[in-house]
Amino acid sequence: MLDPANDINAVMDVLVEDGIIKELKVNIIDPDAVVVDATGKYVCPGFIDMHVHLREPGFEYKEDIASGTRAAAIGGFTTVCCMPNTDPVIDNAAVVSFVRQRAARSGVVNVLPVGCISKGQAGAELTEMADLVAAGCVAVTDDGKPVAQAHLMRNALDYARMFDLPVLSHCEDIGLVGDGQMHEGHFSTLYGLKGIPAAAEEVMVARDIILAGMTGGHIHICHASTRGSMELVREAKARGVWVTCEVTPHHLLLTDEIVGDYDTDTKVSPPLRSAEHVMALRAALLDGTVDCIATDHAPHHWESKDCEYNLAANGISGLETAVAAILDGLVEQGELSLEEMVRLFTTGPAEVLGIDKGSLDVGADADITILDPEIAKVVDPERFYSKGRNTPFKGRTLKGWPCMTIVKGRVVAQDGVIVGG
Repeated sequence: MLDPANDINAVMDVLVEDGIIKELKVNIIDPDAVVVDATGKYVCPGFIDMHVHLREPGFEYKEDIASGTRAAAIGGFTTVCCMPNTDPVIDNAAVVSFVRQRAARSGVVNVLPVGCISKGQAGAELTEMADLVAAGCVAVTDDGKPVAQAHLMRNALDYARMFDLPVLSHCEDIGLVGDGQMHEGHFSTLYGLKGIPAAAEEVMVARDIILAGMTGGHIHICHASTRGSMELVREAKARGVWVTCEVTPHHLLLTDEIVGDYDTDTKVSPPLRSAEHVMALRAALLDGTVDCIATDHAPHHWESKDCEYNLAANGISGLETAVAAILDGLVEQGELSLEEMVRLFTTGPAEVLGIDKGSLDVGADADITILDPEIAKVVDPERFYSKGRNTPFKGRTLKGWPCMTIVKGRVVAQDGVIVGG
């Protein structure tokens, strides 16, 4: 059993009753219990993905709450936060209510809505954050669109601070991005694709850190991808600025070199970076600069990817491969401890969001992820529960996969299959 929140790394039993963890100790005896034998496996707190695009309402042809939460369960996630760039966007209590009701009816994992920073994601006027919080939002963001106006981000941080609400920032200077297709560097020149400089991210990270320091608000940097961003966050944390950040599996494991076959499944925002940036992200995992790993799960319909590289949509479908990719690419290679990986998927996002998840505390919801480090499988997008098949990991053999996902005491996924529909 691995529970970083309680500093547990031991062989123990967990007793679950009525969806709640009742007891946690060695050799629990309960003749009425249904026993799950996890010998040789790792029992962990339920994994949390704080950056997921479920696409509903409005883009159900790409993904919906039913398909997306099933993908999450297969991937070992018991809780996901859904981004608000839907249609209509999640900028008022009515849409928040719709998402929560739909998740209660058709979802199989916990769904926590994230509301917009600005009305209509137009970047002009703040949403009614008090209403969003009351309706159940755990954060605000205009993800998919950067907040271009500094005064609006300042006001958002000021207002969100009253609710201890994290402001999730999509850091991207559109003027510097231009019509770039991939990371600006050696390979963009070699492949003949227009580049996006690392500075396009870093100037916005710097701005938002300054505004967080000014207001005392909590800024969270989404999908950080550059060495400079890590340096900025590290230095700001040392000064006491309330800043947190996430990185994605694809930015930790892939470099811009793989764009050379022009596979549009490698096109993502921010783009896959060069090796020096990947190494900087990995170093930041180890020194505590990075707070959590998040997928930025962005499923797309095949037509959005089956086209020329410059016309393809940005995004990777990551829920079903994220944990296995990190287990295989970092833990199995000895670059990241299993305990630290579990922390980055549990207590890390829980602390960023300020939610009562990510531990195996007695009395907590029985959200549990079980990992089998010995399973080796080939990534086959045609077997995904997600509607999105857009993954650059397709065809790769990954070792170490989630083998059981339990949400509030109910097994929802086992051995790569959804349990009960």
